[in-house]
Amino acid sequence: MASDVNLRVLADFLDYLRIEKGLARLSINAYNTDIQQFAGFLEKRKRDLLAAGRTDVREFLQQLFSNRVDGRSVGRKLSALRHLYRYLLLDKKIDHDPTLNIESPRQWKVLPKSLAMDEINATLAAPATLHSARARNPKEAEALALRDKAMLELLYAGALRVSELVNAALEDLKLDVGYMLVRGKGDKERIVPLGKPAQDALTEYLKEGRPVLAGMRPSKSTKAAAVPWAKSSPLLFIARGVRKLTRQRIWQMVGQASAASGRHASPHMLRHSAATHMVENGADLRTVQTILGHADISTTQVYTHLALDRLRSVYQKHHPRAKAR
Repeated sequence: MASDVNLRVLADFLDYLRIEKGLARLSINAYNTDIQQFAGFLEKRKRDLLAAGRTDVREFLQQLFSNRVDGRSVGRKLSALRHLYRYLLLDKKIDHDPTLNIESPRQWKVLPKSLAMDEINATLAAPATLHSARARNPKEAEALALRDKAMLELLYAGALRVSELVNAALEDLKLDVGYMLVRGKGDKERIVPLGKPAQDALTEYLKEGRPVLAGMRPSKSTKAAAVPWAKSSPLLFIARGVRKLTRQRIWQMVGQASAASGRHASPHMLRHSAATHMVENGADLRTVQTILGHADISTTQVYTHLALDRLRSVYQKHHPRAKAR
């Protein structure tokens, strides 16, 4: 059972994140989960959050690694603790920061999992068969398949986060010029270019799929159907009856589609796959940073060794002194 001190500290910190920092509910929930886990670790040692020392933090991280928690998750938990103790220090609840000078775990910098190109192609081609059994009629099955195809293409083409896809608005899509305005974390906006496959999938979904899901007849004229769509929902992607899609539904859909490749994938893997494939094909990290919407280039630097591998490959292929005699 959590101590009164830990409950009070955590409640005050979560209020600070919500009121002063204005963080989204999902972000606050993540902080809550990570700090509760550390609090539970401390309570087994008869300590509380205000009394934690540097050794406690280090041994907590080491225990996570011993339990095979992946490096990125460990790094996220350390980041949550840094924010907590910075807040407590500024609020004069403590006189030292136990996370100070604790290096981020090396394992945190491993490259996120991604799909190979053949796996991506199999996943993107899968939606046509996902809804044939569950849909109420063939027209609805086709509409759902068109929607899912467009969502998959957009997740990969624009390296979108799930929340960005769920909240994407019709007005943010600029198909005539081939890009989309994406509203990311902290209400930051970025422009993401879209390739022809994504543009074609979105065009077909808007013309033939979305009107069916909204309970309207598909119109032969995309222009004529544009006004009713905007009135029915401002969202780009909708469920049956103009309901909003959930994050869980997107995860489920991607998992089902990826089964065609023989490997289970998540929306985040499509995002990392997009970044990986861009770097492997010569994109610089600043461009990848912009497309991913990373606030700091250090977040994008997990892809550095891919860029270096390509640099070495190009060098060995083209520099006259790099070739063995």
